[in-house]
Amino acid sequence: MTKDLLNRRSLLAVGGSVLATGVAGLLGPVRATGLAPTQSMRGGANNYLPGAPIVDRIGGGGFWMTGSVRRADDGAPLAGQRIQIWAHTTEGYENDQRSHGATMTDANGVFRLEMPQIVPAFGQPHGHLAYDSKAFKTVFLRPVMPSAKANSLEAHFILQPV
Repeated sequence: MTKDLLNRRSLLAVGGSVLATGVAGLLGPVRATGLAPTQSMRGGANNYLPGAPIVDRIGGGGFWMTGSVRRADDGAPLAGQRIQIWAHTTEGYENDQRSHGATMTDANGVFRLEMPQIVPAFGQPHGHLAYDSKAFKTVFLRPVMPSAKANSLEAHFILQPV
């Protein structure tokens, strides 16, 4: 039995590769482009209150919102960046001012803020986070918790300079 090197399946595979990499990918060397910036998530800006104060904790606490902030392309950690956090919790709704607060990243670009337990809103337990300062493009995130029983939620920002 002879193997056909040029059959429909091989043509589709080669054609798909060309489309995926582009003709330039076939002719030139592969180059790393670095870390892509985080895109804002749909619904992330819901109930956003500009200028929420920097706080040590939102409400009575018991739930931890954590994450990191890095620069696009080189991935360098960004210290001193303001992250605003808000959610529907056991102590207030997303649109309540008392449910909003901001924190700053540490020297390693890490942030951590304690807040009341997040509870489902519109069927999903989720938080809202925003980077909204001027040095980088604004990003709104709306991560969903794997379970309403979780006692923490993590979100990461990769920011693009303005």
